[in-house]
Amino acid sequence: MANPPHGGVLKDLLARDASKHEDLAQEAENLPAIILTERQLCDLELIISGGFSPLDGFMNEKDYNEVVENLRLTDGNLFSMPICLDVSQTAINELGLRPGARATLRDFRDDRNLAIITVDDVYKPNKPKEAKEVFGGDEEHPAVKYLYKTAQEYYLGGQVEAISRLNHYDYVALRYTPAELRTHFDKLGWSRVVAFQTRNPMHRAHRELTVRAARSRQANVLIHPVVGLTKPGDIDHFTRVRVYQALLPRYPNGMAVLGLLPLAMRMGGPREAIWHAIIRKNHGATHFIVGRDHAGPGKNSKGVDFYGPYDAQYAVEKYRTELGIEVVPFQQMIYLPDSDEYKPDDEVQDGVRTLNISGTELRSRLRTGRDIPEWFSYPEVVKVLRESHPPKYKQGFTVFLTGYQNSGKDAVARALDVTLNQQGGRSVSLLLGETVRSELSSELGFSHTDRSKNIHRIAFVAAELTKAGAAVIAAPIAPFEDSRQSARETISQYGNFYLIHIATSLQYSEKTDKKGVYAKARKGEIKGFTGVDDPYEEPQKPDLRVDLESTTVRSAVHQVVLLLESEGLLERL
Repeated sequence: MANPPHGGVLKDLLARDASKHEDLAQEAENLPAIILTERQLCDLELIISGGFSPLDGFMNEKDYNEVVENLRLTDGNLFSMPICLDVSQTAINELGLRPGARATLRDFRDDRNLAIITVDDVYKPNKPKEAKEVFGGDEEHPAVKYLYKTAQEYYLGGQVEAISRLNHYDYVALRYTPAELRTHFDKLGWSRVVAFQTRNPMHRAHRELTVRAARSRQANVLIHPVVGLTKPGDIDHFTRVRVYQALLPRYPNGMAVLGLLPLAMRMGGPREAIWHAIIRKNHGATHFIVGRDHAGPGKNSKGVDFYGPYDAQYAVEKYRTELGIEVVPFQQMIYLPDSDEYKPDDEVQDGVRTLNISGTELRSRLRTGRDIPEWFSYPEVVKVLRESHPPKYKQGFTVFLTGYQNSGKDAVARALDVTLNQQGGRSVSLLLGETVRSELSSELGFSHTDRSKNIHRIAFVAAELTKAGAAVIAAPIAPFEDSRQSARETISQYGNFYLIHIATSLQYSEKTDKKGVYAKARKGEIKGFTGVDDPYEEPQKPDLRVDLESTTVRSAVHQVVLLLESEGLLERL
């Protein structure tokens, strides 16, 4: 038999409310609707499936305060993480959200009604206290940032009645609810299950760690990766799941099962580790691996760890009896080349030769195409990672040129387009300012707001092309620093971004203007013209600055090409 759920009863709301499905579905159509965010959807999915048992809704103020202060619900059950439905004052007013009211909880992705909440209370949380008690208070912590910058002003508490499961179109066969996973364990005859939480790709060390943990407990392994929301910058879950699938045959026959967890992580270290243990207990696990710096976000900008390396292990061990799940603490696994084996760090004797590849080194090897040895990872895992993270010379990038009208940026852009197309290796897309204005932004004017919208659209298109592996050359005027920085942030998520300032002076640009647009602007025939009656903010830190008053287009293009070559982007062309 699987481990009993936390609180004694699995709160599977989908099963509980199945008999009144039709009535709830009809009622939901006529109720005011709260459109859930991605994080709220993750929370709701685990509430209605029983993953957050003993919760059967979003926390009211009393439960919230108890959890923040004492890691407990008002009924006495241990629970370490606030699970709250944040709403704005506008939503409260427009939807009539007050105690006793009922509202539909709706999926923003497909407008499906998922559940109905009966409002218990609407309250204003003590965010500074929540930030300090739950996450440690560091303003750079991702959960604290979310709390202050994204979460709405009020929380809504109340019980939930389930209407439908969330629709997923990826890895459907691996998305077990707690009840389904428990049934699966029973079918396999598993009574002792070690759960392994991860938000990263798994390599040979992870396989050795989980096999060692299972054998020491005479148990089987549940590989239970998070596929909801993880730390910004983490490898996407599509790649990770393909890695787990590739790794699974490397386990002894019948030892391991892969199941996906739609959790929105908070990166809350010790508090999160307790929460993770509760969730795995609800999924039927009897043991839970807690590693070094479990669910920690790393270091802040000063290089200080948000949490101690073993704080999470200490926290879970403190509540071990109450949790009802055995903690399997593990230190970092170290490779010993002379014996071709992995051992925990605390079992490696002084003087023994060891090898290691850090995360930074792994990313460098993927980026450059260098070898990743089999002692570190299996060939089939490396193959998946290389497909999703090709070396730099196969990655997309954006060259973003900015400067005055007639500064020469369009000439540089066109010449660079020809040069990159001549060299081959990847598709090249040219986004000239006038073309984008005509095809994408014809309704926009030249106010600061409209100019920013135009740059935002260019950045969106460039980001999508960069993600697809193209070389993108964008050449708008882009007169404002905030818009250029926003474009950098948008595009840099998917590939390298290079800001090139065509620093030709206003006087020279105007003097060599053969189209006469500056003359028209001086006469007032063109309004909002950059450099005449609208400002141009010079880039403070461009990646390259060229002045076509003192150099040629050919030379400017060559400087850009040298920059790209120095970054390894043209290495194999």
